[in-house]
Amino acid sequence: MRKFHFQQLLVKEVMNNKQFAVKDEDFKMSIWTGKHIHCVEVAIKPEGVAIRDSIDPTKNTLYFSRGDWDAFIKGVKDGQFDL
Repeated sequence: MRKFHFQQLLVKEVMNNKQFAVKDEDFKMSIWTGKHIHCVEVAIKPEGVAIRDSIDPTKNTLYFSRGDWDAFIKGVKDGQFDL
């Protein structure tokens, strides 16, 4: 699996934003969110993964390929983003 580079991915996605059909009910928040309402919502679809802000879901939804999303999850699990 390829190493994930978040900044490069965001630049690529802004330039090649391949949108796909996603409905409000497709988006989920983490169970860890609890009472905190400021979070991101994620919709995992066969075509890719969509992410939006839970406070204002009408603004900029980001779309990622499944491969890029898998690389991001692997990077999180491997501690690539630990401070």
